[in-house]
Amino acid sequence: MPFEFLISALVTLLVVVDPVGLVPTFLGVTDGVSQKFRRQIALRASLIAGAILIGTALFGDSLLRGLGISLPAFRIAGGLLLFVVAYEMVMGLRLKHATQDAEQAAEEHLHNMAAFPLAIPMMAGPGAITATILLAGQANYRPEWLAVLLVTVAVVVAICFICFCAADRIGKLLGVTGNIVLSRLLGVILASLAVQYVIDGVRAAFGS
Repeated sequence: MPFEFLISALVTLLVVVDPVGLVPTFLGVTDGVSQKFRRQIALRASLIAGAILIGTALFGDSLLRGLGISLPAFRIAGGLLLFVVAYEMVMGLRLKHATQDAEQAAEEHLHNMAAFPLAIPMMAGPGAITATILLAGQANYRPEWLAVLLVTVAVVVAICFICFCAADRIGKLLGVTGNIVLSRLLGVILASLAVQYVIDGVRAAFGS
């Protein structure tokens, strides 16, 4: 039944994407960015992630097969790139630019931070892409079921956007010192997550 599939898809994607759990990461990645840019980053990241997951639901399985790309390879690549961001967060290097003023740096990073690491691999990472491909297979590309999956993806992305917008209040409560400590702590956590991505990808690659 489409309704049962809706509940299954919604629960699966909410657990995998974890919008509430992404809020601390969003605060750490956008530390030092104005509220205006932070909202634009949240919107852009949500739109990019939504487009990726919707595209995955429609064409993901056939595209990966056609390109000869395995999910373990995607997981390893995402882990390595995420580790770079984690390193910059820990060392406080993420928003430093020697030849650009703060406004130009924020404008440039508006696009970069939204696409990576927020949209990829935090929101539309290997786990979410894998779950979406599996759910599309479960829907068997039946029009009604596929429409339910696409609506579910849109709902999950909208929840992420709402959580990101509410992150501003959390940031104000934490203060400058709290944001610095949180950014460093999240950098360590992200580094661990990145290493885990690589380990899982290597295990899956050699196990298959």
